[in-house]
Amino acid sequence: MTKLSYYRVKNAMLFSSLVSNAIGVAMVIFLTQRSTSALPPGILQLAGEINQFFLPASFILPWVLIRLYERPVRVYLKKYYEKKPLSDEMILKARQALLNEPFFLIGLAFGVWMAAAVIYPGLFWAHGADGQAVRSAFFHSFYSGLITTTVAFFVLEFVLQRRVVPYFFPNGGLSTTPRTLRIRIRTRLIALLLAGNIIPLLSILQDFWGISHASHASFQDIEQLQLAIFSHGFVFIAVGVWLTFLVSSNLTRPLEEIAHVLRNVTNGLFETKVQVTSNDEIGYTGDVINEMTEGLIERDRIKQSLALAKEIQQNLIPKETLKIEGFDVAGKILYCDETGGDYYDFIEVVGGEPQRFGAAVGDVSGHGISSALLMATVRSSLRQRALHPGSTARIIGDVNRQLAKDVEHSGEFITMFFLVIDTATKELEWVRAGHEPGLIYDPGTDAFKEMGGPGMALGVDENWIYRENRTSAISKGHVILLGTDGVWEAADPKGRMFGKQPIYDAVRKNHNGSANEILEAIISTLDKFQGGAKKEDDVTLVVIKMRG
Repeated sequence: MTKLSYYRVKNAMLFSSLVSNAIGVAMVIFLTQRSTSALPPGILQLAGEINQFFLPASFILPWVLIRLYERPVRVYLKKYYEKKPLSDEMILKARQALLNEPFFLIGLAFGVWMAAAVIYPGLFWAHGADGQAVRSAFFHSFYSGLITTTVAFFVLEFVLQRRVVPYFFPNGGLSTTPRTLRIRIRTRLIALLLAGNIIPLLSILQDFWGISHASHASFQDIEQLQLAIFSHGFVFIAVGVWLTFLVSSNLTRPLEEIAHVLRNVTNGLFETKVQVTSNDEIGYTGDVINEMTEGLIERDRIKQSLALAKEIQQNLIPKETLKIEGFDVAGKILYCDETGGDYYDFIEVVGGEPQRFGAAVGDVSGHGISSALLMATVRSSLRQRALHPGSTARIIGDVNRQLAKDVEHSGEFITMFFLVIDTATKELEWVRAGHEPGLIYDPGTDAFKEMGGPGMALGVDENWIYRENRTSAISKGHVILLGTDGVWEAADPKGRMFGKQPIYDAVRKNHNGSANEILEAIISTLDKFQGGAKKEDDVTLVVIKMRG
């Protein structure tokens, strides 16, 4: 803020109020001069004497009162200009005083001219003026007060929005300031109707009433009425045009700015803000749009973060089917959100023994970013631990102890099925940590066998002792299926669950194909069953086929 702008802002409201009063003074002088022919010389002299006292007072009194009222506003501006710290209490008081100032000023202006409506006719009456002169004095002051008040209303609002508000509300929020009066759109339109139609009509009707109730109406009186109508028309048309300009400017400018911001939002540009300068419906709309754009910016950041998290998570998942000696291996995850808590991994060396191959399937409680982070933690821990010697149960026990410390008191956990295949002996060894049992399909007997066993989810009890389960009853053509409950608990549009039977049927029908073909057959069957219904949980499948 420059020194010049500081003085302009500091005195903007005071100057506008004095200008509005000057308009009232000019109207009084104009109307008084127009009525000189109808007043006796003694009353004309009295009117001049009253003007000498009242007109200066109509400037001095408001100037003093406004200076007193504006004290919080001026203190704020001085500290703002000098770049001194401002307390929250000082800011609130200054904002409240500023937003209420237009109402204070128009009330003050109305009070001044209502005093004129009492002083002028009262003194005229006391000095023997006739009823017509007394009534004219009253209505001239009354109409001047209405016009001055209406003009002040729009001028002060115009100056407030253009000159002052940006320094007090740089981020908007006028409508949230407590204990302030609001200049609503309806109030403006009513004031414009009053100034442009009702007041002129009343003024002209008053002139007609005066002529019609005169004891005799001369040709001179008719000419005076005609002059009055023309003069009133000129004054009120000029005032009406000016006020219409102010009203349209105060309404169209913020609406155009709102439209500009919304166009930018449509084009994906969220940085543009609406400059809120009023506490009416338009100002409130501007605040809401600014809040919306802030939310969209945050949402865009979250979206970018989710996209990055998804990319990272996808990189943690095996990208290709594996060819392990004697086995064909495939896996796939379908996330219901950008990221999820389902997990599968292939570990080519387990316990430091090259012939031992591991396959892990896990399901973190919930889904989303937090589940994805926990999944990445478990993957890292399992891979690190699997490099070192130890049984399958020992590996899972160590991972569980570390995880339980990490998620303590969070309530999060992960179920896991960890399968280790000895490619030399064709023996299977697994630990079931609270997860659904794996399945073995024997094409010779056309039967499915569950790979069950006891076990608690990882991260629940760090002291839990896991035990491995073993079988060697597999041979060429056997199919091993590991998955999460997002597969068999998937629902169609009618809410019916997929179940395990369609999985059995797909494996039976496609068991002669590769592991990837069997997996894709199950996924295809699931997609047809869901019929476009939204996935409520992640879907994870691992298929291992023994080739011989």
